[in-house]
Amino acid sequence: MNVDLEAANRELAEARRTGKPCPPLRGRLLREGDVESAYRVQQLQARAWQGRGERRVGAKIGLTSRAVQESLGVFQPDFGMLTDAMAVGDGVEVSIDRLLQPRVEAEIAFVLGADLTDDRVATADLIRAVDHLLPAIEIVDSRIADWDISIVDTVADNASSGLFVLGTSPRRLADVDLRLCGMVLEHAGEPVSVGAGAACLGNPLHALEWLARTMARSGDPLRAGDVVLSGALGPMVPVTPGAAYEARISGLGSVRTCFTREAQ
Repeated sequence: MNVDLEAANRELAEARRTGKPCPPLRGRLLREGDVESAYRVQQLQARAWQGRGERRVGAKIGLTSRAVQESLGVFQPDFGMLTDAMAVGDGVEVSIDRLLQPRVEAEIAFVLGADLTDDRVATADLIRAVDHLLPAIEIVDSRIADWDISIVDTVADNASSGLFVLGTSPRRLADVDLRLCGMVLEHAGEPVSVGAGAACLGNPLHALEWLARTMARSGDPLRAGDVVLSGALGPMVPVTPGAAYEARISGLGSVRTCFTREAQ
């Protein structure tokens, strides 16, 4: 079967436009395990978004949980692009009709103060480059029906991106133990997901290192001012329409998002 990148791009774009998920791309338009072609589909979408005025503001890292990697039969993370149109203010209500199959997860956001252009970047380089940290909620989503995804499905679909919410009280990297910081994500005052920094590749800095090296090799490196979402610190949770979710991360504070009960 020929790999049909344009057709895959059209199906994902149509799913976004209509709010109706499409069947999995693997085995139809993308070969199983053909991650390189999936990233090309992602790039086609990114060009379209930028063509209509969206601005790249950073990147998100996915598949940072060993358990999730094993379930998909992969042994490395993936990444997608973040644009200004994906950003939602802390506590601002999100219209549920902006999303297809939303889920939420708590993450750490790195905000860079320097470019990371070397594909051999080391931990010390990362520490110098990070300007500050923020607590974040990623509202992940999938244009693939029933979240029936493989690595090629999620990569093509911009790493299952949706929206993201950043807290507003920056913290210095030196003041937070990224490996041991605990996380609780609450709905109606009850914990629905718990975890810690170690759930993200052992340390969220490891995830940032992987992304910085990967993007430098691609010729599109991370730049000063970019926001990087680390990957989840605990299990993601399906969104309930009308619900509010608050993530608390030790040393970083909290961030909140809420959803309309019905489409607007």
